[in-house]
Amino acid sequence: MKNIYTNNNEMIEIGESTTVTAIVTDNDTAKSLLVGYGATLPTDNYANVFATTKMIGLMELAAGRLLDKIQDTNQLSVGVEINVKHLYATPVGQEVTATATYLGKEGLLHKFNVVAFDKGGKIGEGFHTRAIIEIDRLILGAERRIQGDK
Repeated sequence: MKNIYTNNNEMIEIGESTTVTAIVTDNDTAKSLLVGYGATLPTDNYANVFATTKMIGLMELAAGRLLDKIQDTNQLSVGVEINVKHLYATPVGQEVTATATYLGKEGLLHKFNVVAFDKGGKIGEGFHTRAIIEIDRLILGAERRIQGDK
């Protein structure tokens, strides 16, 4: 089995996984996405169930936590690609878990299989890619891009 090492000799093994858990609240629903985005249209009608964006966020959190142990203090990981299917709806009040399993590293990118479950079974599945970056470089690059200094 391949290992990925950093300067501090911490490693992630291919097949290693991390799971995070959350309880679905009203703020996690598709319907809640309408809040904070200005005027809504009469046709804006979303269900009061766990939003796909929130499921993806939970999956990203699991993957990010797996990378935490190989990052230096001036680094963090960022999502660069996500390809998931949201299979089933989850009502408010239910527990949801997301698990990220490490698939390995391709160049500078770390690949994950991600799945999410509620008590009824699998609700989502897919793949996620993250990169470990220097925090200062990320912020400086974002500011330069906005100012047109690419």
